[in-house]
Amino acid sequence: MNLRFLPVLAVAASLSASAFAKSGWVDDYEKGLAKAKAENKLAIVDFTGSDWCIWCKRLDEEIFSKAKFKEYVKDKYVLIEVDFPQVKRLPAKQQKANEALGEKFKVQGYPTVVVVNPEGEEVNRLGYVEGGPDAFIAKLEEKAKK
Repeated sequence: MNLRFLPVLAVAASLSASAFAKSGWVDDYEKGLAKAKAENKLAIVDFTGSDWCIWCKRLDEEIFSKAKFKEYVKDKYVLIEVDFPQVKRLPAKQQKANEALGEKFKVQGYPTVVVVNPEGEEVNRLGYVEGGPDAFIAKLEEKAKK
């Protein structure tokens, strides 16, 4: 094996696990849940149609990509993306796993944001919230109190 390719292979291998997820998000539910359990955090599971759903794109642009949201969640949540794209192709195994998760959580539309505890039990559910990170965070906290 040509050793000059080792750094390239190492980078490719590290990217492959979350090559499809947005920055800061895990695209493997089981790995994300294991991380939540290890860190004793809740997980935000974003069921999205990343390349076709207008409201999903707005949720990403107006909330998930903002520094205020990222700062708020970093010590409280593990972020998991469960994508249902129409243009980009997911690996068959991931597509099948995402479909099973959609059924398990009875996802009816996109975006659906489900907050789960480290055991994978639903504790909260919401969708797009108008008003940016402040409004979304307020809705997360409001639902957490119930």
